[in-house]
Amino acid sequence: MKGLLLGILLIIILGVGGLVYRNATEHPSQPIACPLDALVCPDGTSVSRTGTSCTFSQCLPPNISLSNITISFALPEGFVATISPDATSVAAYALPSAASSTEISSIIIHRYTINASSTALATIQQTAISGTSGAPVSPTSFTSTGIGNHRFTVVLIERFEGVVDTAYYLARGSDILRFDAIDRGVDWTNPDLNVSVLPAHAALLKLLATLQGQ
Repeated sequence: MKGLLLGILLIIILGVGGLVYRNATEHPSQPIACPLDALVCPDGTSVSRTGTSCTFSQCLPPNISLSNITISFALPEGFVATISPDATSVAAYALPSAASSTEISSIIIHRYTINASSTALATIQQTAISGTSGAPVSPTSFTSTGIGNHRFTVVLIERFEGVVDTAYYLARGSDILRFDAIDRGVDWTNPDLNVSVLPAHAALLKLLATLQGQ
């Protein structure tokens, strides 16, 4: 009886194996043909679709993707990720000093939610706190500029004791992104100082020019 059962089991296994082999030879797996479109990365390079799901390959460095706030950009040369300084910051990058371990130039990205009873402008006014006086920066000091595909509200947050901090605010549907360029060791009393050429500020302008996402 035991031998009969083993024989039946062997026949079943052979039968299933034969069906699998026949199906494989008559219907060989076909390679997946993904669409030929390409994804342009922030730095201008492009990646194609791959894999069985035909998803785009990940953009390589210096491209950075912050999926939690749905943006991507090309990180300027020399800057490296560092610890975010506070609860509202979602990312921070620094340009280390060659002479010391002190971070001379840094870029910090903050996110602020726009309350249902508030507006984007009100949120900017509430968060644009002067590093010098501790009071809100006057809205009359705000300027607006277009960089790449986005328009930013520009606010000088601090220019005091060697520190220059300029914030670029990007208003979105339900939140505000704030990009700070912080330069230290600056001759801040110089009346001819061109803030836009300071290392962090110049790097932030390059970053914002590559910014993707809404």
